[in-house]
Amino acid sequence: MHQAPVVLLDRDGTIIADRHYLADPDQVELLPRAAEGLLRLRRAGCKLAVITNQSGVGRGLFSLETLQRIHGRMMELLLAEGVEIEGIFFCPHTPDDRCDCRKPQPGLIQQAAEALGFRPAECFVVGDKPCDVELGQAVGARTVLVRTGYGAAVDAEKSCRPDYAVDDLCKAADVIEQAVCAAGELNRA
Repeated sequence: MHQAPVVLLDRDGTIIADRHYLADPDQVELLPRAAEGLLRLRRAGCKLAVITNQSGVGRGLFSLETLQRIHGRMMELLLAEGVEIEGIFFCPHTPDDRCDCRKPQPGLIQQAAEALGFRPAECFVVGDKPCDVELGQAVGARTVLVRTGYGAAVDAEKSCRPDYAVDDLCKAADVIEQAVCAAGELNRA
């Protein structure tokens, strides 16, 4: 029996509305159909984790404490819809810091893989920007570009080549379920 894969999700523009350097937990808003798609993946046995660049911390626009409150609010909204997230992995650095955890560098996936016990090449990476797709490709993971947030423009420009391009997290759940069923990885309850 195979275990369902881990699905790593970008935060802004993928799960929640993208706000320029979101610094207020009261502005956290789930995107339409996001919770529905994530709940389907959870019911299919997938583990879910968030991987997000948060350079607002490194730029001094908000504190780590504020970031934790924002993540707490997102988790609260998701839990109210029945969605559990296994972990949130974030990069607080600016692009100038040249760290190994800022997407598309593989550091966040490596952190998640160590914490959750999976092989990076066996996960799915879902997001709305080229850095999300490039991150997944860097570790051999399957990639899904959602057309929420910046995703519609990214898809129209063909600025990256994901394995799948879909409208939202519900459609992402469709392609992930199909892909893992075809590979015999998904166990239905």
